[in-house]
Amino acid sequence: MTFRRIVQDVSVTGLGMLTPAGDGWRTGWERVRDGQPTAVLGPLTPVPHLACVVDFDSARLGPARSRKPDRCTQLALLAAREALSDAGLEPARWNGARVAVVMGSSYGGIEMLESEHRALLEKGSKAVSPYAVPTSLSNSVSAQLSIEFAAMGPSLTVNTACASGATAIGTALDLLALGRCDIVLAGGAEAAITPFNIVGLERIGALSHHFEDPARAVRPFDVGRDGLVIGEGAGVLVLERTADARARGAKVRGRIKGFGASSDAYHVVKPGLNGAGLTSAVREALARAGVLPEDVSYINAHGTGTQVGDRVEAAVLAELFPHRPPVSSTKAVTGHLMGAAGAVEAVLTVLAVEQGLVPPTANLENLDPAVALDIPTKCREERLQVALSVSAGFGGQNAVLAIAPA
Repeated sequence: MTFRRIVQDVSVTGLGMLTPAGDGWRTGWERVRDGQPTAVLGPLTPVPHLACVVDFDSARLGPARSRKPDRCTQLALLAAREALSDAGLEPARWNGARVAVVMGSSYGGIEMLESEHRALLEKGSKAVSPYAVPTSLSNSVSAQLSIEFAAMGPSLTVNTACASGATAIGTALDLLALGRCDIVLAGGAEAAITPFNIVGLERIGALSHHFEDPARAVRPFDVGRDGLVIGEGAGVLVLERTADARARGAKVRGRIKGFGASSDAYHVVKPGLNGAGLTSAVREALARAGVLPEDVSYINAHGTGTQVGDRVEAAVLAELFPHRPPVSSTKAVTGHLMGAAGAVEAVLTVLAVEQGLVPPTANLENLDPAVALDIPTKCREERLQVALSVSAGFGGQNAVLAIAPA
C-alpha cells in the first residue's frame, strides 16, 4: 500500500501529565526514566487485582468542581492546566474560536456510571444525581476542557480503545492541517479502576496474577509476563503549527511529524496474528513524516505485558526495523493507562527525544527468546532523530505517532 505524504509541521509547545508515576510531567518522567514501577495491590474489594493509582487532591480543581466532573475528567483538567502553563498560554487572552480540544478515552465517566447505577439499584431513582448522564458520557472529557478553558473550536472525544490517546493527537494534526483551528489541546484521560472493568478484564484473561510482588507484576517482553496491570491518568499536549508557534515566540518541545492508523479487522480482543494492521499503521506514520525506517532511532512500544500482544508487536518491529533501534515499554512503570496510554506515552516520547534519553523497560529480567529487539533495562543516553510511539487497542485498533526533536 502507498501512503500519500501530507506535510504536517506541527510543534509541541506544552506538556501536561498526571499519572501513577507522578503529579506533573517532571516527576512522572523522572520515575519512568529511573524505571521505578508503581503497581500495588488494588484498592477495590473483594475483587483481587493489581493497579497503578493516581494520588491527587481534588480540591485543586477549584471552581471546576461545581460541574461535578468524573474522576477521568478531573485528571484531564489538571493535566491540561499544566500543559497550558508549560506552553505559556493564557485562555483569558486567546481567541477561543480558534482553539480545539481533542481527547481520547475508552470509558469516559465509567466511575460515575457505575456508582450511579448502584445508587439506582440500592436506593431508587431519587438517589441518582442529575449530573449522572452528562458527566458519564464520553464526550464529557473534551466538553469540560472546552468549558474550563473557553475553547470554542471543535471539541471531540475519540475512542479507539487503548489507542485513543494517540488517535486524538493524530486527529489534532488533521484539524491543524485543514486550518480548522490554530491551537489544539490534545491527549487522553482514563480512570477506569472500577469493579465492572476489573472483572471484565479478568474474565478475558488480560490481567497479571503476579500478586506476590506487585511492583514487578508488569513484565513487558519478559518470558515470565502474564498480563497487564490497569492504571489511570491523563496526558495532554499543546499542539500548534510550527510557524504559529515561532511567531509567538513559544518554546518548541518537539514536533509531531507523522501519524498512522489502521484496523486489524480480525478479532474483538486479539491482535491480528500476522501483524499486518500494525505494520500498515507504522508505515503510514513513516510515510506521512517523510522518513525511512532506518531514520528511526527509538520506539516507545505498546508493550502491555501480555503473551500474544508483546509477541506480535515484537515481530512487527523486528521485521520493519532490522537496524534494531532501542525499544522500551513504559507501562512497566505506569501500568496500562487504557485510553490515556497513547497520550501519556507521546508525552514521554517527546521528553525522550528532547533530552536524548531512552527510558528503560522495568522488570525485564529474562527476555523472551522470541523477541529480537534491543530493549534497554537501564536508561540510555542517545541522540534521537525520529522516535515512534506505538499504540493498539481492543477491536484491532492501531495508532502510531512519529516524533522528532524541535
